Amino acid sequence: MTDTELPRGSRTTPRRTVLISGASIAGPALAFWLNRYGFAVTVVEKADGFRGGGYPIDVRGTALEVVRRMGILPRLQDAHIDLRRISFLDGSGDTVASVDPHSLTGGTGNDLEVPRGELTATLYEAVRHDVQFLFGDSIDTLDQSDHGVEVTFRRGGTETFDLVVGADGLHSRTRELVFGPETQFHRYLGYCFAGFTMANPLGLSRETALWNTPGRAAALYAVGDNDDTVHALLNFVHPTPPFDAFRNPQAQRELVIGVFADAGWQVPGMLHAMRQAEDLFFDTVGQIHLPRWSSGRVALVGDAAYAPSFLTGQGSSLALVGAYMLAGSLADRDHVAGFAAYEHDTREFVTLNQNQVGKGDAALFPATAQALRQRNEMLRNLSAMPTPAERPAHSALTLPEFAP
Repeated sequence: MTDTELPRGSRTTPRRTVLISGASIAGPALAFWLNRYGFAVTVVEKADGFRGGGYPIDVRGTALEVVRRMGILPRLQDAHIDLRRISFLDGSGDTVASVDPHSLTGGTGNDLEVPRGELTATLYEAVRHDVQFLFGDSIDTLDQSDHGVEVTFRRGGTETFDLVVGADGLHSRTRELVFGPETQFHRYLGYCFAGFTMANPLGLSRETALWNTPGRAAALYAVGDNDDTVHALLNFVHPTPPFDAFRNPQAQRELVIGVFADAGWQVPGMLHAMRQAEDLFFDTVGQIHLPRWSSGRVALVGDAAYAPSFLTGQGSSLALVGAYMLAGSLADRDHVAGFAAYEHDTREFVTLNQNQVGKGDAALFPATAQALRQRNEMLRNLSAMPTPAERPAHSALTLPEFAP
């Protein structure tokens, strides 16, 4: 599949072929821009279709300009979740403070929060007619040469592409094949979490209720008005990543139940709902730090290259910005120069956003009794909250214009 298709109006210049692994956010966004610049793009995704559902995510700062240039900003604005307040509760379930969400994030009125499934559907619709999607399959092996990358697929078959890009998330298979085991690059931040949907026990409406004790948090998040269901989140401190639970849903449930066994408020009902949840998602809270984002003809983008962790709220935005920068850097360069430009022009922005959180200092999830007391004191007097910089990290990159 290398150098086989010609752009419209051309009979002399073959189109460069690219295989993208992953069809969540970074993958379709990258496919959109690479197609715009004349590449022949294939996206392979191990799921049987694009993934809907999931917790609401943020599109902020520089990423807003990316989606505006893609032409999808109006649809995302229509899907925006106008969260009205976050109520912080103590171990007894009593309210510590109720605050405006923007006062905590340092965001602006232009920032968007949308259902994850709405963003993935919008990206897929924007590009589905222009690139090839291979659902229900994944990369098994990669073999690079001076002339391309030979890819063997899990379901069988081998094809050769000019370039391969891993957009396959925190636990990237592409990264493992090219750079080695994840343990070399995963910076664990000391937390695990379980997310799922459940009935709305409090009748919440466009708000979040967040219960905290030291090292444990439980949240119920209602995205609409008087919804029957809410997003539930159970987050907790854990000394080491529970590797034995990653591929074992029963072990995940047992771990979470053990941690929250004596918790009050709505937690017993949340644990009961989690036992039956069909959409349970369990993972660690961590970041990916790589010394370089490419090797030969293979590059990484989004969480596969530089996951910032959900504590920053910037994972989706970094994926969108990274996809734009990678595609534009390749538009009029060979892959060696293009990958180098992508990293040179994007790494500082990524680092600024990753540095928004460090181990154990997450404002929403204090790990110790002292940190929880300090957090609650700041919430009671929001004037004591840290003031965002003039140009916050999520807006620190001005997008260049790339010629199509």
